[in-house]
Amino acid sequence: MSETPDSAVRTYTEQHRAAFLDDLADWLCIPSVSAQPVHDGDVRRSAEWLSAKLEETGFPVTEIWETPGAPAVFAEWPSDDPDAPTVLVYGHHDVQPAAREDGWDTDPFEPVIRDGRMYGRGAADDKGQVFFHTLGVRAHLAATGRTTPAVNLKLLIEGEEESGSPNFRALVEERAARLTTDAVIVSDTGMWDETTPTVCTGMRGLAECEIELYGPEQDIHSGSFGGAVPNPASAVARLVAALHDADGRVAVPGFYDGVTELTDTERALFAELPFDEATWLRTAKSRAASGEAGYSTLERIWARPTAEVNGIGGGYQGAGSKTIIPASALVKISFRLVAGQDPDHIQRAVRTWVETQVPAGVRHRITFAPATRPCLTPLDHPALQAVARAMGRAFGQKILFTREGGSGPAADLQDVLGTPVLFLGISVPSDGWHAPNEKVELGLLFKGVETAAHLWGELAAALR
Repeated sequence: MSETPDSAVRTYTEQHRAAFLDDLADWLCIPSVSAQPVHDGDVRRSAEWLSAKLEETGFPVTEIWETPGAPAVFAEWPSDDPDAPTVLVYGHHDVQPAAREDGWDTDPFEPVIRDGRMYGRGAADDKGQVFFHTLGVRAHLAATGRTTPAVNLKLLIEGEEESGSPNFRALVEERAARLTTDAVIVSDTGMWDETTPTVCTGMRGLAECEIELYGPEQDIHSGSFGGAVPNPASAVARLVAALHDADGRVAVPGFYDGVTELTDTERALFAELPFDEATWLRTAKSRAASGEAGYSTLERIWARPTAEVNGIGGGYQGAGSKTIIPASALVKISFRLVAGQDPDHIQRAVRTWVETQVPAGVRHRITFAPATRPCLTPLDHPALQAVARAMGRAFGQKILFTREGGSGPAADLQDVLGTPVLFLGISVPSDGWHAPNEKVELGLLFKGVETAAHLWGELAAALR
């Protein structure tokens, strides 16, 4: 009996399993820590290793793209189908710092396989999830008999994601003509858990600010002047207290302008996930859930905008008492944004709101960090459904949908290239991103290979 395309993918993957793992382990040995200047040469060596491996895979175009910081890797494999759509895969080849003394059982840059898992820095975040595309595209060709992918396939693998991607947007803007695409696949994400395969549909954006308040020219005696001049520490406390209303909504006028509301379908899909709030609270090291009234915990962290006080200070902080009115105080606030919100509008709204909250006699200064835009792909988008079908073929079960509460450079790709961003990842919470003993489940890693092998045909049909 001849093999089906799905079984052919599985057969090819299994035949090349050992060589694939040897190559991945070789890459993980390179300590490409972008945050530490001592490893600058290793980050470059990682880029060169990947570029050479992509050429060996069959990509006819492989290039190292320089930035003011660490280099990125670009690769391209055109389809011989003249009306094939174009797909860009995003990931990163840099990793978090790691040392044996941090609590690792083995050297973080000497990967080991144990109990069906590969341990090593970058195994899941993000080298393993980048690398499964190399075997995936070869399995796609082997199973279909093609000599080129069913899509015009491009890869952009950056080298500074773990350092905040400081040069990534400028790189995408500079190279936008080379990066033109019909869809972006981000393989720097994960699934709900080991037995619940999921596709992420979007990430929140981020706007951060520091608000400084200034009162008297210096600390002054609270007995001589207290109750008669404004106190910047008290003003900061009132500012923070006014940030939310009684229902947990952000009280900044205009904050919710343009917010894309959850649909009934999305709320029902979130509710299908095996979420246990007690377990989640233990992970959060917290005693109770809290937030905007009328929304579940998952809805709050995935699909609602927030304002959080990240730090607050002012006045005397030492032992004992010091009876003063402090000269200054400050608060650091971060705003997580959802689809439909514009970071520039949020900044203007916050500035206007602070002006109304600060009392006479207190000067203020607001400093905003560079913002990250939110991204969201609608559930009914053909490309998103193609990802879900490809993953369903690999896992042989129903695929559920999630979002992510954090933020990342994916939104820059959506914003600059004007194309939908889709998430394909097989990592699970137990993989320990950024922690000691980071690992990847080998069974899931090869499900990622199979998903990638199915994806190009699915997207070719969906995007025509």
